[in-house]
Amino acid sequence: MTMLPLHGLTVLEFSQYLSGPSAGLRLADLGAKVIKIERPVSGDACRHLAIGDQWVDESSLLFHTINRNKQSFAADLKDKKDLALVKKLIQNSDVMTHNFRPGVMEKIGLEYESVKKLNPKMIYAEITGYGKEGPWKNKPGQDLLIQSLSGLTFTTGNGNSDPVPMGLAVADMICGAQLVQGILAALVKSQNTGEGAHIEVSLMESILDFQFEFLTTWFASGCLPHRSHISNAHSLLGAPYGIYQTADGYIALAMMPIHKLRAAINCESLAEYFEEEIFSKRDEIKKIIASFLVKNTTEHWLEKLIGLDLWAMPVMNWDELTKHEGYRALDMEQLVDTDGGQAITTTRCPIRIDENILKSKIGAPKLGQHNQQILGELKEKIHY
Repeated sequence: MTMLPLHGLTVLEFSQYLSGPSAGLRLADLGAKVIKIERPVSGDACRHLAIGDQWVDESSLLFHTINRNKQSFAADLKDKKDLALVKKLIQNSDVMTHNFRPGVMEKIGLEYESVKKLNPKMIYAEITGYGKEGPWKNKPGQDLLIQSLSGLTFTTGNGNSDPVPMGLAVADMICGAQLVQGILAALVKSQNTGEGAHIEVSLMESILDFQFEFLTTWFASGCLPHRSHISNAHSLLGAPYGIYQTADGYIALAMMPIHKLRAAINCESLAEYFEEEIFSKRDEIKKIIASFLVKNTTEHWLEKLIGLDLWAMPVMNWDELTKHEGYRALDMEQLVDTDGGQAITTTRCPIRIDENILKSKIGAPKLGQHNQQILGELKEKIHY
């Protein structure tokens, strides 16, 4: 591949933690030059947010995974001289992102209307926690809090369990992906009209959109979804949908007719149930399936189910997954080099373009690592 699709695009990332930087990561994967604007001394707060207590080159492993392939420009936005330099960067860039609370960029003088005067073609993309209106607007936009407030925690786990959050920062990642969608749409608009755009997404709106199946069902019925008490996986789907323990592990069963499941595993106790009862008698059916599948191994059941083209898969941990030929065929891993000389194994961009896999060995930047380079390039552009 000779040139990535966003080659020549410059993105200024006034973002920290996960949501905004995850958007910048994808733009960088697609060829954009992404410059992190970081505060001196401390930088992006994500530099100090460790996952699994893992650190690389004095920054958290999380920072390295989500900020690879970017540049860092350290600037104190409260300092007039630094702010003036940043404004020059804005005048010579195409996109800027931030995920500050409402009012922060206004105090600095870098809200959309001010930036638009500096650069009318700027695509200004921002993430908030809950939007800019309403009683939640100044609440902390943190992933677990968003999951909890949005009702998402009542979609996971069995019916008799406490609220269960998803085990990763799903609101952050989805919101970052939606910001990228908005930016790419604005780039198409800009190509056609020469005009910039103001893109706004919020963690709450993103996680509500994520739950469109549940909310649309609730709007129509007025009934809250009821999680299965046994092997719940999707509270809007009937039996046998779920994960079940076997003699040596677990197996996932997706949608399949009950009579075909009965025939495949030879479970005669299912004979008395009809297809129209997969919701009304869901837990009864699942209890029978659970007590039956535990009697033999995962591989035993898979042979019987897959032999009849029924949708079933083993439940793997990451050690099992990464050893499997199906995983290795995807070539999902890449090595990135840190400035300190270490190599980090992480996942690659999941997008393929013209049959090309997108990988880059460039690791996350040190704080302010590219100040002189960026200033030199800026000087050449504006001859100041």
